Amino acid sequence: MDTFSNSQEAKGFYKLSWLQRIGFGAGDMAQNLIYQTVSIWLLFFYTNVYGLDPGAAAVMFLIVRLIDWAWDPVVGAFVDKSNPKWGKYRSWLILGGIPLTGFAILCFWNGFSGSLLYAYVTYVLMSMAYTLVNVPYGALNSSLTRDTDEVTILTSTRMFMANAGALIVKSLPMVIAIFAPVAADGSAIINKPESASAWFITMLLFSLAGFALLVFCFTQSKERVVMDKAEADKVKASDLFTEFVRNRPLRILAFFFVTAFSMMSVSNAADAYFMTYNVGANEYMTTAFMWLGTIPAFIFMPMVPAIKRKIGKKGMFYCFLGTAIVGMLLMYICVQVESLKQFWILCVIQFIKSTGIIVATGYMWALVPEVVSFGEYKTGKRIAGIVNALTGIFFKLGMALGGVVPGAVLAFVGFDAKLDQQTPFAEQGILWLVCVIPAVLLLLAMWIISKYELEDDVIDKINKEIEGRHLKNNVDIE
Repeated sequence: MDTFSNSQEAKGFYKLSWLQRIGFGAGDMAQNLIYQTVSIWLLFFYTNVYGLDPGAAAVMFLIVRLIDWAWDPVVGAFVDKSNPKWGKYRSWLILGGIPLTGFAILCFWNGFSGSLLYAYVTYVLMSMAYTLVNVPYGALNSSLTRDTDEVTILTSTRMFMANAGALIVKSLPMVIAIFAPVAADGSAIINKPESASAWFITMLLFSLAGFALLVFCFTQSKERVVMDKAEADKVKASDLFTEFVRNRPLRILAFFFVTAFSMMSVSNAADAYFMTYNVGANEYMTTAFMWLGTIPAFIFMPMVPAIKRKIGKKGMFYCFLGTAIVGMLLMYICVQVESLKQFWILCVIQFIKSTGIIVATGYMWALVPEVVSFGEYKTGKRIAGIVNALTGIFFKLGMALGGVVPGAVLAFVGFDAKLDQQTPFAEQGILWLVCVIPAVLLLLAMWIISKYELEDDVIDKINKEIEGRHLKNNVDIE
């Protein structure tokens, strides 16, 4: 066995225990419990419970994302330069997790009902705190190991855990129903101002559980592949723009993030409206439908390593993005044809659509360590924080569209939260948000990912050459 092979474990190509993999995945589960609750439910809470106009909410979502775009590169450069005593990246799971938990809870407090200023302040601060957790957490992934097979397993575990969190988030109507007032017919009131305290209690429980998971992730993560202090001292915020220009795979992945997160945000934000007004579902039907948006993760994410070995990473993206598009087309047809508009049929289609979305958007996170390594190969600087800040900017751009587009479409079609039955035009607008707009975005995503060039053999060669340089120069990067 050659010198490089003997030194793999010692110099970056680490194998992790299952406890470490699950511990790392707990960090994404935590962020889903907190931030995905905000992403999926905050617009619905604002319009139906808090009392904001959909158009005003749409503008606010855009402004918050603009603030994020200025904030993310600052955070990326800061975490790459800093060396907290608890770990370069993992420290922020606690330091950022505390304010994230607090402000997420306050976003769902109705103490200043209808106040646009309060909504702005709490949402902006929550989003800034989320960046303090999410950017270092993303960088933590690439600091655990260089081994591409291990990264694939780690990503599959992470996505499995993330979707476990998403399953809980999509159970929110049933949780709210426990604390909500009861109507004359015995049903829980969950989409009116009188249910405000139930929303607050639910978000309090979700956020505290999320913080506990961040602490668990902190205890199980060990940083091994990080930039040495001399290089870290040279990092600056402008490196983000330099890296974007010179790192083509990063640019491709960034644009893929925009389309993928736009699609998910638009679709997720519209689901509650779709089930309430187009389907007329109660909280139990809504929860079951949303569960089917997550359950495929537990079936297919563990298969991702084997699927990737069989058809390659691009083949996997094409296969599952195409599956999602077919599901959206079937959903659109089903709702338009009265004889097919049955709940069980909608559930089957939701499972098909979600299978494609979950696998494709879950695996995309495995590409982030690859573009980090590509940048290190070209420049010698492993600026994982900067790279994750950049991907964060683009996925938040996607989420901005996900926040702006639903609010804008609802305003355009005349949605009125005070009405139990919306106009046909308003129902059609909701259907655009669930099926048509996401399908167009996925077609664009397929074209973008076709340009990605870091196949497994290429990235393995790059990683081995980087570690060879370290061995040759006798640099200890641990």
